Amino acid sequence: MPPVSARLPVFPWDRLEPYKATAAAHPDGIVDLSVGTPVDPVPELIRAALADASDSPGYPTVWGTAALRDALTGWVERRLGAAGVTHTQVLPVVGSKELVASLPTQLGLGPGDRVAFPRLAYPTYEVGARLAGAEPVPYDEPTELDPAGLKLLWLNSPSNPTGRVLSADELRTAVAWARAHGVLVVSDECYLELGWEADPVSVLHPEISGGSFEGLVAVHSLSKRSNLAGYRAAFLAGDEAVLGELLKIRKHGGMMVPAPVQAATVAALGDDKHVTEQRERYERRRAALRSALAGHGFRIEHSEASLYLWATRDEPCWDTVGALAELGILVAPGEFYGAAGERHVRVAFTATDERVEAAVRRLAG
Repeated sequence: MPPVSARLPVFPWDRLEPYKATAAAHPDGIVDLSVGTPVDPVPELIRAALADASDSPGYPTVWGTAALRDALTGWVERRLGAAGVTHTQVLPVVGSKELVASLPTQLGLGPGDRVAFPRLAYPTYEVGARLAGAEPVPYDEPTELDPAGLKLLWLNSPSNPTGRVLSADELRTAVAWARAHGVLVVSDECYLELGWEADPVSVLHPEISGGSFEGLVAVHSLSKRSNLAGYRAAFLAGDEAVLGELLKIRKHGGMMVPAPVQAATVAALGDDKHVTEQRERYERRRAALRSALAGHGFRIEHSEASLYLWATRDEPCWDTVGALAELGILVAPGEFYGAAGERHVRVAFTATDERVEAAVRRLAG
């Protein structure tokens, strides 16, 4: 039996290790702006909710507690602008990456089916298609795709890696086209609460969806907005027929969000104060790094939202990665996100204030 991993590309982050070693050798230590992992404390009210639910000896349910489903539906209505959201239109998942990688398989896709995603994109969209044996199809504009055999259309706004935000008109056009061709739209909106120069909108907003979730699923995560990457807390919202089928499959697979994490999610979604405070931290770091990169000869493209700056010096991305590593700064090569990114780097601003200040000094030196 051939290994399933043979279907997949080389894990991209392994290729960054030599540059990480170079950056780590800097006398003042590494400034790691590559992966984009949260570094700030988990808010106290979330930790308290986790601790209070820690005596959870029984199995949690895949669908989650009623309190969790209330929190999910309430947040979708309040933050995404949807109306009348029911428990059958939300589903907790064990982190968004697990969902992205396994969704085509859980939808029953396989050879002969096609999965489309942006040409510059989070690499797990392609991984999910390959794990299912489906054909991965990168696109520039979704409406230019050949709909034959196309079963799943990924949208990503705000984008990882570019930070680009799709306008309401672009989203409406994509949704209308997909519905006309019977293609399921899954919109990765994990950075929706991190808009800086644009106000991202969900596909579930009535102005985009037309007031119906038919053929639409949105993916959301608490990793970045609440510093919960270590909790693996995420959820889906949208078409109840799609989510109902996924629920049945996930019950069989035992894909359960741990009970303490469910309780922590309820607390996180019920509080906006910590999100505002975290946004303010990121906004300061973003401004400092953007200015320093521009002063060092970089051009910043898109980047109107998300936790990244999409930067270029009009040279091969690995040359840029190497030059910054010599300064003790580690960034992600744009090539990780598709061949179209081969002359860009992705710079995360998730480091501590002290490390961001160090990067700014080195770029100015």
